[in-house]
Amino acid sequence: MDERWDIFCKVVDNYGDAGVAWRLAREVAREHGKRVRLWLGALEVLAVIRPEIDATRDTQELEGVEVVRWREDFTPADVADVVVETFGCDPPPAYVLAMAERSPRPRWINLEYLSAEDWVEGSHALPSPHTKLPLVKHYFFPGFTRKTGGLLREGDLVARREAWRLSHPREPGLRASVFAYPSAPVDELLAAFRASDPPVEAIRPGVDTPFLQQDRYDELLWSCDVNFVRGEDSFLRAQWAARPFIWHIYPTEDGAHWIKLSAFLARYTEGLDRPDAAAVTALWEAWNRGEGVAKAWEEFRARLPALGAHARSWADRQASRTDLASAIVDFADHVLK
Repeated sequence: MDERWDIFCKVVDNYGDAGVAWRLAREVAREHGKRVRLWLGALEVLAVIRPEIDATRDTQELEGVEVVRWREDFTPADVADVVVETFGCDPPPAYVLAMAERSPRPRWINLEYLSAEDWVEGSHALPSPHTKLPLVKHYFFPGFTRKTGGLLREGDLVARREAWRLSHPREPGLRASVFAYPSAPVDELLAAFRASDPPVEAIRPGVDTPFLQQDRYDELLWSCDVNFVRGEDSFLRAQWAARPFIWHIYPTEDGAHWIKLSAFLARYTEGLDRPDAAAVTALWEAWNRGEGVAKAWEEFRARLPALGAHARSWADRQASRTDLASAIVDFADHVLK
């Protein structure tokens, strides 16, 4: 009998959390043959990026995944063979109690946020025994090195991207997609785009164009010369687009997001000439700080040929590693089983 997987997600960063959880669920089902239920606390958020979802229904199927509204009542018979909580969301208390009563007990994994910080390698796959119940949770960290869980990537992603680009030749001029949190200095950026020679065409999903379904958003990223992205899902999809990008990281009150941003910048700019690396860092920091974007953009734009080559090299290098869905399935099937 095929194994059952339950993946839980409470939406914090809106589309990013739901997008990551959905992509993981789809890949585990489609590419690894598992029976997957995706438990979501906000079906209406997933419905924005996957319009096939009916947010009024408690359960439905999409692309081989059973998408279910988060609930609080469970019995041991409800518990799956493998339980994945995304971003430390904690399954409902009744579900955790049912996990402890189930025989055999499920394999329990906490999929953490993506980070390039050095400590991630040492924390990946570590166990965490429950303080009161006979259960052990294992932390699973996505990442950019072979000592982490890798990155979410469909098996045919690179081939689809290249086939799409062959059938959609690039048009003259510069195009930029802009997807950011409300605190971003968008007006300053758009003014800089208009002042550029020639002007830069800006596409803002959900603002001056309709909000895009996930696959169409990928195509937008593939079509643009530069992509401004936010959160985690579009941050990763911009990397797979193999084009220069600027990340608006989810801001935290304690400022910890700056540490995470700096860690990724340090890793991403390795191998770049110092002036090119400085241009990337300056624009990313200006965009997240909310000032100084116009000047930083002009320096960044002047270096686009080198930054474009670097973006492709980075994407190729990351694509050579085991993808996250394959890694987490292998971990559940061969390490925890």
